Amino acid sequence: VHGDFPWAETTWKDVSDEVSDASLSATGERVLMQARGEIWTVPVKHGDARDLTKSSGRADRRPVWSPDGQQIAWFSSDGGDYQLLIGTQDGMTTPKTIDIAPSKMGWGPSWSPDGKRIAFMDDRARVRIVDVATGKVSTADVDGTVFDLGRPLEWSPDSKWLAYAKTYPNQYHRIVLWSVADGSTHPVTDELADAISPAFDRGGKYLYFLASTNLALGSGRLDLSSLLANPTYQPYVMVLSASDSTPFPLKSDEEPGPKDTGRAAEGQSGRRGGKNGAAKADTGAVAVHVDFEGIARRIVAIPMPARRYGTVLAGPKGTVFLGERVENQPGEVLHKFELKDAKATDFIHGVRQVSISADGKKILYHQGKTWHVVGTEAPPKNGAGAVKVVLRMHLDYKAEWRQMFDDVWRFEKEYFYDSTMHGNDWNAVRTRYRPLVQWVRHRDDLNYLFDLVNGELSVSHSFVCCGDYPAVDTSRVGLLGADLTAEHGRWRIRRIYTMESWNPELSAPLDKPGLKVRTGDYILAINGTDLTASDDPYRLLDGTAGQQTVIRFNHDPTEKGSWTETVEPIRSENALRQRAWVEDNRRLVDSLSGGKLAYVWLPNTSTGGYDSFNRYYFAQQDKEGAVIDERYNHGGFADDYMVDHLRRKLRSALTNRASGGKPIPLPQGILGPKVLLINEEAGSGGDYFPWTFRELKIGPLIGERTWGGLVANSSPYPTIDGGRVTAPTPAVYDAVHDVYMAEDKGIAPDIEVYNDPKDVAAGRDPQLLRAVQVEMERLKEANIKPIIVPPIPKASHRPVKQ
Repeated sequence: VHGDFPWAETTWKDVSDEVSDASLSATGERVLMQARGEIWTVPVKHGDARDLTKSSGRADRRPVWSPDGQQIAWFSSDGGDYQLLIGTQDGMTTPKTIDIAPSKMGWGPSWSPDGKRIAFMDDRARVRIVDVATGKVSTADVDGTVFDLGRPLEWSPDSKWLAYAKTYPNQYHRIVLWSVADGSTHPVTDELADAISPAFDRGGKYLYFLASTNLALGSGRLDLSSLLANPTYQPYVMVLSASDSTPFPLKSDEEPGPKDTGRAAEGQSGRRGGKNGAAKADTGAVAVHVDFEGIARRIVAIPMPARRYGTVLAGPKGTVFLGERVENQPGEVLHKFELKDAKATDFIHGVRQVSISADGKKILYHQGKTWHVVGTEAPPKNGAGAVKVVLRMHLDYKAEWRQMFDDVWRFEKEYFYDSTMHGNDWNAVRTRYRPLVQWVRHRDDLNYLFDLVNGELSVSHSFVCCGDYPAVDTSRVGLLGADLTAEHGRWRIRRIYTMESWNPELSAPLDKPGLKVRTGDYILAINGTDLTASDDPYRLLDGTAGQQTVIRFNHDPTEKGSWTETVEPIRSENALRQRAWVEDNRRLVDSLSGGKLAYVWLPNTSTGGYDSFNRYYFAQQDKEGAVIDERYNHGGFADDYMVDHLRRKLRSALTNRASGGKPIPLPQGILGPKVLLINEEAGSGGDYFPWTFRELKIGPLIGERTWGGLVANSSPYPTIDGGRVTAPTPAVYDAVHDVYMAEDKGIAPDIEVYNDPKDVAAGRDPQLLRAVQVEMERLKEANIKPIIVPPIPKASHRPVKQ
């Protein structure tokens, strides 16, 4: 097709709202930003933004300032392996290139305060150290997992130590110190707490960090039960030198002695400092001394409540900033804590990104849609320090698409779980498809090409999504939450979808208190325009989504006796119709079983499925058995939580003194037999759940073979235009029998039942009907006996005195 394709032409584009990384220069005069694969510096007050890279054909990522503010380092690829570039902050010189092989990509670069080294984490979870002068790259340590590569790497003020959180085999993090002097590593927290986010105080005496002792289920990276976890973290300060005392000494007000008339004396435990502490504070020289013997006994809790902290940033000497995630609030609440006063103050609310200048005097934060730079000494006034961010680049879409193709090909090569690429010659795949990039004229073309490339792997979880699409108008057709049928020359309401019970998030336009409209009524007009069966009702509902709309109804297809109602049509009926399907199924199972069976649908093994299970399973725990329905399960986590409840059997009971009260069984739940419904549109977590259900011998699987996808995915980097292409990275396998149990095969049912389209169109569900039949037979075989309260044992009594 030949055309102008204006969305593919090189153009000037404002990418100010695409900033993904930002940090503050040494003294806070400029802001370093990454946007759309370009590296920029932006003045805080005067001047204009400076594009340092100016190339749509390169991916430039993760920039970091040198400690003196004169240089910038970043990772870059022009189609080959990523390399580390170091250039001047004014962009006037050709950057120095450092080969980081065997590392393919890098995260979290951190420049040492003396300017001699840059630390980063690579794609194999190695902590890598770059010697800036020589370009030599060495490995300091290797983390236990590749699942959180962007964690902070923090240098001590004297550049002699690097602190980071490392994952250990118990899936908890410990704070580790790496020594520049001898390359040794030293865990300084123990295995009984999850310790994260270290930061050295600028005075050199202390190390701040967070630790949780109730991470518990949250340590399960893929377990569904991790959703139960709500860990809190306590901020701590570690006293590095054995000769230094606590930063929170006991204090006592005393009358001054004859030689101490100028101040109130501190108690003996208030002594601070020491020969191995931070020296010569008045000159700015800092020497960090670490005594590892007994260091765990020199960890002191910062007097703040344990909460959901995440960010830890060292401010000026003796000051730390802590970011707290507060439920139902955007971003974090940034608290400032000062050691000298042992007091925290709220500094900023709604912080999304934050950075502190090398001298500790200024802070950069992103709040809402605005960037700000303010001083660290006092909480800023609302709107203070706003930075004008205008990032305009000369965007060559075709060059960008070529770069993104190379990036995506490399993501798969380096992250695919099978190093043989499922038997593919991956270089040949690149040779085969890369020539097609020259014909791409729209972002959808590129995504189609990505799908072709990744399709060569014949693997699940190979997803392609999003990117920079040309803006188009969106549909604003309003929907009434109803089924309509043409009868007697008018549109008649065959069914009104209701909000059901206990669903405040649903909106049903025709199911509101006070409305007269009922199933069987006719729609005669919309917003004053007559509607007949020869017209499309949605033509008249165009533009009404979310708008008050006047509709004329009648019980008959005539004007006489008609009335009007004002309703608010909705954009989508999906949630209403899904809830109706679930409730129809539940009522059918209840009816067919005579009230003996529960029905529980699991839309996924993520938050939706977790919520649905908790809502429906426990509300029906008075039932004798259950039909669990995981058809159309879109996956998520690997379930352990639900199957652990489903496998429970009666163990004990509580007596109940209520009049006519029945014994209360223990444990809670439906303790009788269960069956599980599966189909071809259940996959990922929807494969794992039925596999576990069968392995634990909970009950039979009924329906059709599941999708077959248990190689999960990760996204190393987004594409530079904000798109996402996954690399199937961790594969799930049966660790007992050493086999891959579902990938490319699915989980087969024990009883195969096919839902014929004719049955479904007629409103019948053969799979559900068979499940009820099988479960009722199992219920009969189980012959569940009522729980009987045994005779109360004869109690002993005090002997009667003769």
